[in-house]
Amino acid sequence: MKYKSVFDIIGPVMIGPSSSHTAGAARIGRVARSLFNRKPDWAIVSLYGSFAKTYKGHGTDVAIIAGLLDFDTSDTRLPEALDIAKKENLKVTFIEEDAVVDHPNTARIRMGDSEGEMELVGISIGGGKIEILELNGFELRLSGHHPAILVVHDDKFGAIASVSNVLASHQINIGHMEVSRKEVGSTALMTIEVDQNIGQDILDEISQLAHVTRVTKIAD
Repeated sequence: MKYKSVFDIIGPVMIGPSSSHTAGAARIGRVARSLFNRKPDWAIVSLYGSFAKTYKGHGTDVAIIAGLLDFDTSDTRLPEALDIAKKENLKVTFIEEDAVVDHPNTARIRMGDSEGEMELVGISIGGGKIEILELNGFELRLSGHHPAILVVHDDKFGAIASVSNVLASHQINIGHMEVSRKEVGSTALMTIEVDQNIGQDILDEISQLAHVTRVTKIAD
């Protein structure tokens, strides 16, 4: 995605000195929405560092809410995200955190509904680019700028190879892949960024593999 300035991305209501606080924040919110796979009923957003100090003036709160509503950074509805969230009964609470973090533009989003909850940590690294560093306690490194799949699986021998073999059989090229686990032999999370969007048929095939419990897709 190319743009000349933050004005081209989110309009005058979202003006700020850096797209890190606006476009990047919106992308963090939208990746959270994509991973949750539905609109949440509520979200608690903890902001750290520069995000915590300047989020109101830079529209970071509006941007994150827009992302949770599944608005792209170029969506013309973005400046009205607060009002739209109220109409759709999406309750979002922002907390200014004092804790010192590794990156100044850090947001932790806990969100949920009657069916479940999810927690995610993301950072805005500049120019609208982001990284997701944590998902439900699993460490990962997800850019949100490429199609990706997240595979929750048992930490068993052969699980990684079986998923890789399915992708290879469909000529899906892996750009980046890593695995995170909380403890040996327990549940693990496979994060795979690929070069093209993956169809539901491939996701279904992966979900049927031994030791795989859940597959989530993030489209480009």
